Amino acid sequence: MSVESNTNTFDAIVVGTGISGGWAAKELCENGLKTLVLERGRMVKHVQDYPTMNLDPWDLPNAGETPANIKAKYPKQSRWGFDETTRHFFNDDSEYDYAEAKRFDWIRGTQVGGRSLIWGKQTYRWSDLDFEANAKDGIGVDWPIRYKDIEPWYAHVEKHIGVSGEALGLPHLPDSVFLKPMELNCVEEHLKKGISENYDDRVLTIGRVAHITEGTKPGAGRISCQYRNRCKRGCPYGAYFSSNSSTIPMAEATGNMTIRPDSIVSEVLYDKDKKRATGVRIIDANTKEVMEFRSKIVFLCASSMASTAILMQSKSEAFPNGMGNASGELGHNIMDHQLGGGANGKIEGYDDKYYKGRRPNGFYIPRFRNVNNSSKKLDFIRGYGYQGSAGRSDFSTFIPEYAYGKEFKEAVFQPGEWRINLGGFGEVLPYHENHMYLDYDKLDKFGLPTIVFDAEFKENEKRMKKDWIEQAQEMLENAGFKEVRANHRESYMGGGIHEMGTARMGRDPKTSVLNKYNQLHEVPNVYVTDGACMTSAGCQNPSLTYMALTARAANHAVTELKKMNL
Repeated sequence: MSVESNTNTFDAIVVGTGISGGWAAKELCENGLKTLVLERGRMVKHVQDYPTMNLDPWDLPNAGETPANIKAKYPKQSRWGFDETTRHFFNDDSEYDYAEAKRFDWIRGTQVGGRSLIWGKQTYRWSDLDFEANAKDGIGVDWPIRYKDIEPWYAHVEKHIGVSGEALGLPHLPDSVFLKPMELNCVEEHLKKGISENYDDRVLTIGRVAHITEGTKPGAGRISCQYRNRCKRGCPYGAYFSSNSSTIPMAEATGNMTIRPDSIVSEVLYDKDKKRATGVRIIDANTKEVMEFRSKIVFLCASSMASTAILMQSKSEAFPNGMGNASGELGHNIMDHQLGGGANGKIEGYDDKYYKGRRPNGFYIPRFRNVNNSSKKLDFIRGYGYQGSAGRSDFSTFIPEYAYGKEFKEAVFQPGEWRINLGGFGEVLPYHENHMYLDYDKLDKFGLPTIVFDAEFKENEKRMKKDWIEQAQEMLENAGFKEVRANHRESYMGGGIHEMGTARMGRDPKTSVLNKYNQLHEVPNVYVTDGACMTSAGCQNPSLTYMALTARAANHAVTELKKMNL
């Protein structure tokens, strides 16, 4: 793998190395394109750069808890939560800051691999219920694709990453190419049975995760999960999918990839006569040297907001308001998934049961609201799912009187009560007024403008959340759980870690930024395949869709290059 280059000219440039960037690099390199992969952050090599992957609590000061004086340097990243086993994969806010007109939890990991090192791995296909939703509801713009366009690319991606899960045959949640599912524990099975006995429109299943549960998958020696649940530290077994363990090593194996970390892309370069992008301009993060690299095609995969900022900064005579922004939609229509809220309870009758291992997964209850014509009429559109888990509480935490002596020794061997938690996961609509912009009066140390967020949840999201809290309580009570309590935790945009929509796909260049192949309408050799491209949000975790769209776009770019169209 080349980390320096003796040339500044390539067939393709990929900006970003996370979920989308890794897939762009893999597909372009495997198709024979000499590809420069640029990453704003530091190099992280698989296994070699996972310093806490095997540490136990007693191996770390304060059992791994981050001291308050250090956490103070992460006022925004710490909203999501980290400790000393994972902090090195989260941004230092003092170095990578942003501004908020309204609170926005932009959680980032600026390094090779990006957030693919710390993601939750939940992996779900979309269906035409999602791709047709905007057109049906008259919201935003219509997707320029349907399920049939992306279905083969879902399968292509799944065969590489490895997706553990259970086939359900639901039209609105298509099944993937599955590895064997992980197991539900006895209390989760109890809730599953209770739901099936009380509802005919709902089902509980084990979460679908990009996680190897049998055999091996391509990449850097990827083998089955060891059930350590230390995924966010970096997995030395490569059991869960990350760019570092899978797509980047596969791109490297072709001999066609040059990767350059510590490279901050400031803009995409443009030739107004050819009406094509010619490459990118970067700032070296260590030396602050400005350099230019040339290519036939550019893939922006820096994350939704970062890719959009690059386009906004790419101003010229042809694009005074940012590259590809004739529609005026660049930076608008920010979406996320709304979390925060649900219910929890306890169950009796299973005190003689426990579980083995540390399963890195929970259960999933797919969307059941507004699914078809027989769905109950509600005061909101779209829908939500649930993610959750059941377990036994800490052994002696709640027994302060057993702080020492014989009773304490006996208590530490007695597990606590079984409890279960359901957390809602709701769709957010694309509102034009939810947007980001650049503040050129506040520049960072590289002379680049600060990103400012102005976005919030609105009435449809609030009504949806009220319903999912009520339904969570009802399902637990109907299944026999006791002391069921609602969870009304406040949530903010960005907190779902699925920010998207700022350079949306669409059919009409007057109302969208990208076409059906993720190309800029106005600059066809620039592709945007991260979360920025999303036209609606669905209620499923979006990473699988990002990967499928990226693989599809990369192969389209290769075909168009061969036809001399780019």
